[in-house]
Amino acid sequence: MRELLDLTRELADKEVRPRAEAAERDAVFPREVFRVLGRAGLLGLPYAERWGGGGQPYEVYLQVVEELARAWLAVGLGVSVHTLTCLPLAVYGTDEQRDRWLPDMLGGELLGAYCLSEPQSGSDAAALATAAVPVNGGAGYRIDGVKAWISHAGQADFYTLFARTSGQPEGRDRARGISCLHVPAATEGVSAAPAEHKMGMRASVTAQMIFDGARVPADHLLGEEGRGFAIALTALDSGRLGIAACATGLAQAALDLAVGYARERHQFGKPIIDFEGVSFMLADMATAVEASRALYLAAARRKDAGQEFGPQAAMAKLLASDTAMRVTIDAVQVLGGYGYVADFPAERYLREAKVLQIVEGTNQIQRLVIARSLAGR
Repeated sequence: MRELLDLTRELADKEVRPRAEAAERDAVFPREVFRVLGRAGLLGLPYAERWGGGGQPYEVYLQVVEELARAWLAVGLGVSVHTLTCLPLAVYGTDEQRDRWLPDMLGGELLGAYCLSEPQSGSDAAALATAAVPVNGGAGYRIDGVKAWISHAGQADFYTLFARTSGQPEGRDRARGISCLHVPAATEGVSAAPAEHKMGMRASVTAQMIFDGARVPADHLLGEEGRGFAIALTALDSGRLGIAACATGLAQAALDLAVGYARERHQFGKPIIDFEGVSFMLADMATAVEASRALYLAAARRKDAGQEFGPQAAMAKLLASDTAMRVTIDAVQVLGGYGYVADFPAERYLREAKVLQIVEGTNQIQRLVIARSLAGR
């Protein structure tokens, strides 16, 4: 594991961090960075070596994600999104499907996007309306609908899509009839809307995806027809650990910046880190970062052991993203006026942190997941 983390830090220092400032300023998607990471074997770490993966436990994979997010959140989050997007194929696909697509996905030649949310169904994901209607006697599907808030929209080479392959059930049965499909980006009728203008993570493209009569063969169905919602939730449990690792990496970057500045900045004849008002703030920041790291690693160990980890993943995502928000705010405060200007990355860290409390289930949804587990539901 130590050699893998050393490799990650080396790549982060050479290929990731130097590109971040300009790419975020100019909203340039770092597609080549993902190819570099794929060639280094960092895009398929938790998946089987048979298909080009690293065969690593989730505990190790998440520490790699943290290191990448520490260098540049858009890249760390992009790796987490890609890993989430690959999960339905890697876990529920057939061997023929895995042989056909997974090696290029894990090798970085094919970058993915996860299409679950819609303009009218975010937290209430079971309310999705995108339809995948069987056609040609069951030989394929015609897809119509709009997906929203899609990371890598228009930049991805394939989309893991959740759509209704049967009617719109009511009440408790709303999740029935949802299926998971592998949709290549080159499919006719698949297009991306203009990118959203975001307060942070501008290099990570977010947009709506439009499916207008797009047709895919029946062998692009992942898992059983009608079982897609269970697949989506399984993927999200793992994805929330990725968000927790990203949040921890961003918080660590903000802490590193604040500590370094406090050691160098002198006021009243001594470095400001010697003043309790600053040093105690830094102590609280460091404690919160360590707690976030410990919680996501503990949840990952449960996953690796085959134990239930959904509530623990929700806890890790909740704590780590709240920590990232608080630590980045405090980092700006430690830097004072310099924290508020673009000469230092503190203000970018703060703008980036907010999205981590929203993506892959808002923190209110995480609290709902935790509360339901406590109630035995």
